[in-house]
Amino acid sequence: MRNLRNIHCSLVESGHLTACTWDVATDSIICASGPTKDSTLLELKRWKKYEKSLEPIASWDAPCPLPDLDHDKILDCHYFADILTVCLVLAGGDLVLVREEPQDGEDRIEIVGSVDAGISAAAWSPDEELLAISTRASTLLYMTREFKNVIDVAFTSGDLKVSNHVSVGWGKKETQFKGKKARVLRDPTMPETVDEGVLHHLDPKNTTITWRGDGSYLAVNSVEEGIRRVIRVFSREGALDSVSEPVDNLVGALNWRPAGNIIAGVQRLENVVRVVFFERNGLRHGQFDLRLTKKEMSSWATSISLKWNVDSSVLAISFKDRIQLWTMGNYHYYLKQEIICMLKEPSSNPIDICWHPEKPLHFASCAVDGIQRLAYAPVVSSSPTLPTHDYGVVAVIDGRNLKLTPMRVANIPPPMALHEVEVGYNVADVAISCREFERTTLYLAVLHQHFLSLFRWATDSLGCQAPSLVWEVSLRAAFSMPYLLSLQTAFSPDGSISVLQRSISGPRLRIFDSKGLLRLDGEPDVDRQVEILVAQRLGERPDACLVLDSQYSTIYGCSEDCIYLLKVANFSISVKRCSTQTIDCVDYSHPKQIHEHMTVSNGKTLPTSGLTTNGVDPEEESIFFRLDEHGSLYANERCLVKNCTSFLVTQLHLIFTTSQHLLKFTHLASRAEGLEIPPDTPETDERCRSIERGAKLVTVMPSIFALVLQMPRGNLETVYPRALVLAGIRESINYKRYKKAFLACRNHRVDMNILHDHSPSQFLANVGLFIDKVKMVEHIDLFLSQLREEDVSLTMYKETLMEGHTPEAPNREDRSAYVTSPSNSKINRICDAFLDELSGCPQDYLQNIISAHVCKSPPDLEAGLNKIAKLRKEDNDQVDATVEHICFLADVNKLYDTALGLYDLELTLLIAQQSQKDPREYLPFLQNLRKMPELRRQFSIDDFLGRHAKALSHLCDLDAFEEVKAFAVKHNLYAQTLEYYRYQDQKASELMRLYADYLQQEGKYKDAGIAYESLKDYASACESFRQAHLWRESLSVASMDPVVYPHIQSLALSLANTLTESKDFHSAATIHLDYLSDLSTAARLFCKGYHFAEATRLAGLHKRLDLLEAKIDPGLIEGMASMTELLSDCKSQLNAQVPRIRELRTKKAGDPLAFWDGDVAGGADVPDNVSIAPTNASTTGGSLFTRYTNRTGTVGTNATRKTSKNRRREERKRARGKKGSVYEEEYLVNSIRRLIDRVNAVGDEVSRLVMGLMRRGMRERARAIESAMVEVIETCKGCVEEVFQPAKLTGMVDTEMPEAEVNGYRPQGGDGVFLDSIEEASKPREAPIVKAFERLSLLGG
Repeated sequence: MRNLRNIHCSLVESGHLTACTWDVATDSIICASGPTKDSTLLELKRWKKYEKSLEPIASWDAPCPLPDLDHDKILDCHYFADILTVCLVLAGGDLVLVREEPQDGEDRIEIVGSVDAGISAAAWSPDEELLAISTRASTLLYMTREFKNVIDVAFTSGDLKVSNHVSVGWGKKETQFKGKKARVLRDPTMPETVDEGVLHHLDPKNTTITWRGDGSYLAVNSVEEGIRRVIRVFSREGALDSVSEPVDNLVGALNWRPAGNIIAGVQRLENVVRVVFFERNGLRHGQFDLRLTKKEMSSWATSISLKWNVDSSVLAISFKDRIQLWTMGNYHYYLKQEIICMLKEPSSNPIDICWHPEKPLHFASCAVDGIQRLAYAPVVSSSPTLPTHDYGVVAVIDGRNLKLTPMRVANIPPPMALHEVEVGYNVADVAISCREFERTTLYLAVLHQHFLSLFRWATDSLGCQAPSLVWEVSLRAAFSMPYLLSLQTAFSPDGSISVLQRSISGPRLRIFDSKGLLRLDGEPDVDRQVEILVAQRLGERPDACLVLDSQYSTIYGCSEDCIYLLKVANFSISVKRCSTQTIDCVDYSHPKQIHEHMTVSNGKTLPTSGLTTNGVDPEEESIFFRLDEHGSLYANERCLVKNCTSFLVTQLHLIFTTSQHLLKFTHLASRAEGLEIPPDTPETDERCRSIERGAKLVTVMPSIFALVLQMPRGNLETVYPRALVLAGIRESINYKRYKKAFLACRNHRVDMNILHDHSPSQFLANVGLFIDKVKMVEHIDLFLSQLREEDVSLTMYKETLMEGHTPEAPNREDRSAYVTSPSNSKINRICDAFLDELSGCPQDYLQNIISAHVCKSPPDLEAGLNKIAKLRKEDNDQVDATVEHICFLADVNKLYDTALGLYDLELTLLIAQQSQKDPREYLPFLQNLRKMPELRRQFSIDDFLGRHAKALSHLCDLDAFEEVKAFAVKHNLYAQTLEYYRYQDQKASELMRLYADYLQQEGKYKDAGIAYESLKDYASACESFRQAHLWRESLSVASMDPVVYPHIQSLALSLANTLTESKDFHSAATIHLDYLSDLSTAARLFCKGYHFAEATRLAGLHKRLDLLEAKIDPGLIEGMASMTELLSDCKSQLNAQVPRIRELRTKKAGDPLAFWDGDVAGGADVPDNVSIAPTNASTTGGSLFTRYTNRTGTVGTNATRKTSKNRRREERKRARGKKGSVYEEEYLVNSIRRLIDRVNAVGDEVSRLVMGLMRRGMRERARAIESAMVEVIETCKGCVEEVFQPAKLTGMVDTEMPEAEVNGYRPQGGDGVFLDSIEEASKPREAPIVKAFERLSLLGG
């Protein structure tokens, strides 16, 4: 779908140029003139870019040594840029080197070799290491770069027997299926006629040599014994690989496609000239006609040569006075350009063309009268992409045919097209635009070499009617001009058409008005030769602009009286303004009146797209996008990406493709620095999506959210990217075009929650407008049925437009007020808004009212069924339809239960009839219910539906107390029953007794004891409190019951023993003192609980001073021993675990892979990047989470690891924290945390112990225990900061964990435990607080 548009054209006159070649280092051209019949002088000259004259290099006389030649002739001219040397191969047999900078002992001009028999053809290999020479004695020579002959091969008639050709009939009609009734079944490999290789009468009998792109093979086209042409294919070693099959009227032109798949030749028949293709094995493989008339065949097309460009995309066919450029797509060859060369008189040989070795679409052509340098760019000629004009019309040039396809109407892949317009001459350029005052018409400006045509195309008949010709004007100069080449055409904003031409003197600009009248004809005031490009403009008036020289100017028709010239040099941009009346240029610092984004191209850029207006302020910056041939996309001076392959610009987006096969969207901003390039994350970002390898942009139609891509093989694909769709939906919502937004969501499968979530308050305030716009009941139902609590504008459709760049539209409010909660449901808010709006028109939107009730969260089925019940009472004829609709929306079983719960048996019957229930099941049930009294029926229904609390209320109303008790016991409804009978003491007591028994059975002893005590059942209450370990309540209740009181001492002893076992020494001692009068045991228990002060007080109170030495002093000594042992263990644990943690962390930081035990058995190499996605497949290194186990596993074992049994085993390993395992550090940190908690807990006990020891005169013991405690406290404080420092994860954890979460992968089983451990380690660790220990001042504290 791309045309070749000229971006550079420069001319220089010179006498009789015969050959040229490129100097890639300086981007200049080396050309040679002579020798001729009249002069033996041979001159070499250099033509630098933008220079208007040739710089001489050397000249010398070159007489022809062969008497049968009138004069010598240059067969090959090659420049070695590394040694600054030109190599010329002459037909007379001489090999000449011309050195621009000769070294000492070297001649500037040197004949380095000579072939006595003469040379018929020569060609250097692509790597410049071999020179292939065909001699006039029918031999092939290979010479090295030092001109040493390494191979000498003779052409013989025996070569024709090398290949035994068997054609399989590719593309022949003989191989096509003709049906079962075909009269003749013949061998398709046998052609109807067999060519004999007859020579054409115009064949000059010349020889041609061409190399394959990789230099492995070369082909030689020569005449064998004067009767037929033969193409011989030789390997680089000189071995004959194959010869071509005989082809009648094959001429000498030959060129091997650099890609290597085909060899192009020319066949001249009586009525047609065609390019034929051969495979390396010599067999024919396709062809195409050159579309020449008989007159042309006998005039300028009598001599033809071929030359492929460096990337095999363009085939240049040279004639006597012109060059044609052909491209191929979908196996069809397009004639894209025809360049008429600068000739004062006809030439007998084809124009010599030389493609640039590095720039694919740059070439030079030399003729008798001068040399041309031209450059082209592949661009899409398409209509504007501004909405309302974005019909997606693409014009494809194919010689005299203009193929037109409006992509908005029909996506027809090339080479087909919806319409074809035939013009009288080969088309050079085409521009498409629409005028501001004619919104329903497209205009096409078609440029030929000597004519400009304007076509009109009505937009309402794009699919059925071709464009019609409006006018055609001649571009021939009114005055004598020796040479004028038409290059480009473009529309101006006022509807006029600009044409850029090139003459010998320089560029020429001609402007025609909309009626074809010449408004302006002159030469712009630029002092450089011109490169040109037409870019499309997508502003308020969607037109095109002309882009001139990259070194100097860009012509942009922005107003009716002036043209802006844009200078692009060294990635900086400056502007001049040119009057359309005088062509005089004045400096213009910045185009304040231009508020468009343009696409510019300099000499090193590849233009693809146009400019757009996005409503920026006049004071803001104009952004110019350009793409160079290396794939760098620039916005003004800023490089956006370096791997771009094509791009387009719309009102809202910069769209481009990358070499990673991604399609990206960038929101336009007011400044180039504000453009945000999306990352390569098509899974999560709407601005990025994957495309087919090598796909490029063709056109975009924002109004229908469509984007057309062309694949490398030529076929088209229309996609609807999420970025375009969502941008259109958001814009429609902002401007309250709800129907358009709804249909876009419906057609492109976008979650309809965005209609509300994009602007919640606006939507809720305009629910009525939404209903009026959408109208269709089914569409409103579709919207309501898809409501979800999730805010999709913050999740799956998160806005990617940066703050401050939002286009003018209603502001989106703060969403903090719309956070979903059980009491503030988004779904319920929307449904309530619809119900409020629809309440005034229930008949038209009855179905929507039902949907709004049912779609609530949770569904309000009762309200929906009540609405249907109301309709049924009104004898509305829509009852059946609404019942069917509500059954479609909700679970019919739930509807049946809900209708039954409304006690409406007729409505229940209607719902049951819409279900799959068996009538034999529900009809008897409903009939039985109908026969019951109302309260009994309501009880039965609620009991059937499981609404036991409500059924209980009906049963209580029936005053059936025995049934109530049984029902309460059955369904545990004691509390509800007690509430109902709270004023009936006798019944309440019976129910409380039942409730207490139930609580006792359920193990709720405390509640049961309270219930028994309230019923004055002290024996049961005492037992319940005892089982609840409530000794105070149990003993107090026992004191109230005369039956239990005699046994109170045994009860007290039992409770004391229980409390002693649970280490509640203070409570146990209190029982021994108060209820058992055992002062000695009480003192001992107080000492066990470190309550020495209380024990001492009791000894003094009861005058038992003997207890001080008998019980308290031994208790102090025992407590000191226990505490000393505890503190010693804590100190040892800290001294062992803190250094180990330090060692583990040092190892992890130094070698993460070794820390996680990533080495495989046997020392096999594993990748340094351990973030390899885990799979179930068997791999050398195992999965991510099994590396530390040093196992590789298989699919079966990996699957087994995901079992719950394995998870439990891994959890046990984690809890143990075995030394050397990956869980050791986590275990040690948690162990120290527990130790600090334990030390904090015993602080008060140590204080009481120290005080007790001092009071009993044990000063040294008190000092020792206090010092031990202080030392442990200081050690804990010193290690807290180190042990509980913020996690610094390395290696696997840094890279893999976020990726695992993003990709949605979470391991199971043992791997899941390992992941939990890593995640726990990655969280910030909260350091425990070490409580201060207050030392006793008597001990020096």
